[in-house]
Amino acid sequence: MYNQEPTIGGINPSFSGAPDEQNPSEKPWMGQPAPPLYPVMSPYPQGPVHTGVVVQPPVFMTTTPTPTHVPDYLGYSIFTLLCCCFPLGIAALIYSVSTQKANMAGQEDLATRSSKKTLILNHVSVGIGLAVNTLIILLIILHQNGLL
Repeated sequence: MYNQEPTIGGINPSFSGAPDEQNPSEKPWMGQPAPPLYPVMSPYPQGPVHTGVVVQPPVFMTTTPTPTHVPDYLGYSIFTLLCCCFPLGIAALIYSVSTQKANMAGQEDLATRSSKKTLILNHVSVGIGLAVNTLIILLIILHQNGLL
């Protein structure tokens, strides 16, 4: 099977020749059968070539609600929360956030109602805050003058 004799200055005669000229059945494969020959495949599909127009699949568009632009009075609500009347400021802040959410969802009627409630609560809170602060200032002045 194998040529066990060393060759000096030459090539082993059992492995000489081009690979195409050698017979695969004569090569030693260490007891394994020769691998199968695979067909040469073309990277392009075989068959008729179509030169027609390619039609794109339809594109489905979903409509998103357009955000409305109803004022939410968030800054005004934070001001009344911190400076005027705390309980009414909290309620105004909640309605203000509700207005923002309704604006983003595109629910204009809900945003308008929440915005009106926010504005009313803010005005009432400022009115109560002014009345209480005015009353406190008057009481301080009257107490300093000894009229109380």
